[in-house]
Amino acid sequence: MTEYRIERDSLGEVKVPAHAYWGAQTQRAIENFPISGIRFPRVFIRALGLIKYAAAKVNHELGLLDETRAKAIMQAAQEVAEGKWDEHFPLDIFQTGSGTSTNMNANEVIANRANEILGQPLGTKSPVHPNDHVNMGQSSNDVIPTAIHVAAYLEVDQILWPGLQHLLDVLRERVQEWDHLVKTGRTHLMDAMPIRLGQEFSGWARQVELGLERLDAALKHLAELAIGGTAVGTGVNTHPEFGRRMAAELSRLTGLPFREAENHFEAQSAQDAAVELSGALKTIAASLMKIANDLRWMNSGPIAGLQEIRLKALQPGSSIMPGKVNPVIPEAVRMVAAQVFGNDAAITWGGALGDFQLNVMLPVIAHNLLQSIKILGNAARVLADKALTDFQVNEEHITRLVERNPILGTALNPIIGYDKAAEVVKKALKEGKTVKEVVIEMGLLTPEEAEKVLDPRKLTEPGLRKRK
Repeated sequence: MTEYRIERDSLGEVKVPAHAYWGAQTQRAIENFPISGIRFPRVFIRALGLIKYAAAKVNHELGLLDETRAKAIMQAAQEVAEGKWDEHFPLDIFQTGSGTSTNMNANEVIANRANEILGQPLGTKSPVHPNDHVNMGQSSNDVIPTAIHVAAYLEVDQILWPGLQHLLDVLRERVQEWDHLVKTGRTHLMDAMPIRLGQEFSGWARQVELGLERLDAALKHLAELAIGGTAVGTGVNTHPEFGRRMAAELSRLTGLPFREAENHFEAQSAQDAAVELSGALKTIAASLMKIANDLRWMNSGPIAGLQEIRLKALQPGSSIMPGKVNPVIPEAVRMVAAQVFGNDAAITWGGALGDFQLNVMLPVIAHNLLQSIKILGNAARVLADKALTDFQVNEEHITRLVERNPILGTALNPIIGYDKAAEVVKKALKEGKTVKEVVIEMGLLTPEEAEKVLDPRKLTEPGLRKRK
């Protein structure tokens, strides 16, 4: 049978598993919220550990916390940040909207571990108290918003930004590699004027580049931290310098440009920075969806599809059709994009439901935002490494199709006029001939003129002029 210890809080006695580093308030939340089984991710627990470490250090420097307690709290918080006590953060993300349960989870784990470091058993709350010492100068109402910003910035810095930059680098390599190859352009999924394969890739690369620019703009606001506002933004029960010093210490610990919120009432009552970042993530997801879709179409076949490229075979594609290989990486990326779209809807609603001095949708905002950042960063890297780095281009097939494309007749508009060009195109389609053959047969251009005007490569460059 499980052994328990008895702890007490303002509501009375609570049975806590004897081995647990959490305490009464965490235990109540375990029992109150058996909803999804989804816990806060590692990076969020890391952010909480960093915040509690910084708070103990700052409070000690301000003369509010003695050295013995401060050192023990800092050691315990560092261990939390490093992941040593993750199993003692069991709470569901669907809980009290302020995240108070998770803040207290951190306070209790760190207090119990600090007391253990100081030679005391679990559950004693002495000499380190979870509220009086670990939570000194803080409130769940500024800690959890701060943790969202710190965790999100860390995840962008370590996963999303590198993943997108790697994707951009690979795409730029493909732009140079395939700029020589002219292919059939497509609008409405129908044949259109020629385009170079490198030009097509350049559009993708610019999408990713703009995604990084949008991300950078959102990070400027994410860098503002709510810590120092305590309960409602007034900073009650904390030192006037606490917020500024906390931002500076968190910057030192992470190497990221955090700063104290310009307005603590905004920082706690709203989650606009999270909503803004999610908007950038949604846009990036839309870009990856477009790129993945284009790759799927270009790869379609190998006999009855477009057959322009062949993605590397990574795994069998069917349990019943031998030899079938599917574009699994683009498919996975599309699913990631769809998930990010859904996450953005939840984050948007969460951000809109800030009531007076506090947003009480913080845990679900944190979960969805951090998931979007992580899966987008990983998807970008996988797309680059497993789809775009190593694929085959069917050059002969692409060249043959572009030369037979009747839409090349568009180039005749400035020379013979739209109506005559349309006549040429219709005749070419009807008789199964090339536009070049028909325009020569009709006596509208000499063979030399037709060769020059209808050169697919030249049609991918600007500057067509009427014949004098």
